[in-house]
Amino acid sequence: MISFEYNNDVLDILVDNKKVFYISKDSELLYLFNGKNKYKMFHGSFKIKQINQLRNLAKIRQISLKDNVAKIKFDDGSFKIHIEGNALHLVPKGFSNYNRMEIKIPSKSDEGFYGLGENFTEFNFKGKKLNVWVAEHINVGQTIKKIIANAFGFRNTKVKQPLSNYETYYAQPTFISSEKYFFHSESTARTEFDFRNRKSTIIKIDNFAPFYFGFGKTYEELLTNLTNIIGRQPLLPDWVYDGQILGIQGGTKVMMDKYQKVKEHNGKVNGIWIQDWEGRRVTAVGKQLYWNWEWDEKLYPDLPNKIKELNKEGVKVLGYCNPFLALEKPLYKYATSKGYCVKDIHGKDYLVKSTTFPAAMVDLTNPEAYEWLKGIIKKNMIEFGLSGWMADFGEYLPTDSVLFDGESSEYIHNEWPVLWAKLNREALIETNNVGKILFFTRAGFSGTPRYSVMMWNGDNHPDFSIDYGLPSIIPAMLSLTCSGFGLSHSDIGGYTSVYNMRRDMEVYKRWFEMNAFSPLMRGHEGLNPDINVQFDHDEDILEFSSKMSRIHTCLKPYLKELDAYNANTGVGMVRPLFFYYNEEKAFNTSDEYLLGRDILVCPVTRPKKTKWEVYLPEDEWIHIWSKKEYKGGKYVVDAPLGQIPVFVRKNAKMDIMKLLEEEL
Repeated sequence: MISFEYNNDVLDILVDNKKVFYISKDSELLYLFNGKNKYKMFHGSFKIKQINQLRNLAKIRQISLKDNVAKIKFDDGSFKIHIEGNALHLVPKGFSNYNRMEIKIPSKSDEGFYGLGENFTEFNFKGKKLNVWVAEHINVGQTIKKIIANAFGFRNTKVKQPLSNYETYYAQPTFISSEKYFFHSESTARTEFDFRNRKSTIIKIDNFAPFYFGFGKTYEELLTNLTNIIGRQPLLPDWVYDGQILGIQGGTKVMMDKYQKVKEHNGKVNGIWIQDWEGRRVTAVGKQLYWNWEWDEKLYPDLPNKIKELNKEGVKVLGYCNPFLALEKPLYKYATSKGYCVKDIHGKDYLVKSTTFPAAMVDLTNPEAYEWLKGIIKKNMIEFGLSGWMADFGEYLPTDSVLFDGESSEYIHNEWPVLWAKLNREALIETNNVGKILFFTRAGFSGTPRYSVMMWNGDNHPDFSIDYGLPSIIPAMLSLTCSGFGLSHSDIGGYTSVYNMRRDMEVYKRWFEMNAFSPLMRGHEGLNPDINVQFDHDEDILEFSSKMSRIHTCLKPYLKELDAYNANTGVGMVRPLFFYYNEEKAFNTSDEYLLGRDILVCPVTRPKKTKWEVYLPEDEWIHIWSKKEYKGGKYVVDAPLGQIPVFVRKNAKMDIMKLLEEEL
């Protein structure tokens, strides 16, 4: 319960009658300034130059409280502070002489900060500074440097660059604090968070927009209060728990032959994901897709009948789409004739390169274009028989593009993946398929938790590198949970396979292990399937991957319970250790995660390891493979391929060991 007390020009903010913050006329709460940004985009990656004018402290002139609404008056404007449930909603008004603001709030030297979207290398941001700006996570320049280093034998998988070198597909101006409060901004502009000062946190926002501070007695309650504002995902379709989704491409015969191999090895298959259902092109970097959202009858003959046959076996078929259009194909020719594409400053279709070829983008601010693209998904994908798809991209809106609705593309850029997720969600709603069809997105911003069904962690490298490989998946999932998005997963084995960046058997098996203990198990052949180890490479990997799929399927009752809890409370399936253990290490651990409350997963993230050091928080734990019991502490356990270190809480509400006993 939040309340105000006002005495002698001091406004106290209380949570459950305990003072958590105060504002007086001497408070340095707000700074004002004018500025602009210069953006340079290359393959979805951005260089941003900030040009700011003199920064001024906004002096507080008056504090008042009336009808339980506080008002802070400054020289140039004011803030109204409303109590909304377990959160404060601060709404700025005025400030016509400025276009940017900086909020300064007190912090503690040992306070932790988590979230801000999806972050792949850092988990606790104390001591760090970063931008919230949606971009391509896999930087082309850094990938080229890695290829060159690999060629000369410098395969240092422990490289961790400065945080400023990284970008992310999913950025969100939202964090939770170890002090059990959250901050969430409603701005769509670039936002900068500076946690480097021991005693204060500085938040710079490139416009004026309302924002929230919310509170909770526990971290679970904190996420519930946050997701009451930003929204939650619906229940996943029941079929997603019935095995793994095989990532296959290459045509109808290839799809069916590979599926039969897994069946012969008693693998559990719930779906087949054919990303090239609409056709593929071979480029200098790999086997890519024709972005024309119509069935390629030549590559996939008799696909409608095969979909029906597979559905009868309990196997769904999934496809792929994104908001781009291939210039060579019919859908683009129709869209450009109707003026449906994003324009450049000269009024021509703005053509963007993500890899080696240009493509046009459907203008999602144009209501007619928006409905047209949604209609294509409804007819060419849902009505066609697909049970899901990867809803790719959303990061590439150039800041100098011209949009139908006349809004500044700089301020719509972060919102673009939200519009894309919203379009996909509406396609499900309008065909009565929420909870039946699965789509998963990689880009996101503040509205994404409300519209997307599931995230996937993007185009990771097929290796053990800390920055882009298997280890980066864990902080990515954890930070999404702390941002209020509770359902995420990764491509088994990674994606960005090019030249000497190739998926070997060891990293593939370690990734299979981890994804067996994750919300969703889905494969990907990668950018260059021919140079990667695949699930049907030989008998050994077929047996291995099939066993992992059976283990994942055993967890269905537990995972369904976690999914329902996320839908009702906003508490994600994958959770940080500090949610339940007030231990210093728990607040900084980003190489382990809790799957729900009762399963502790400790993935092996280094090559050539058969033993692995684990940290167990203070509790009673059962090692699932040896059945040996442990208390809290550090231990070295056996971890041969196929036996990822996983521990179950002895006092778990569900008998998880019984669920797994047939496969252990």
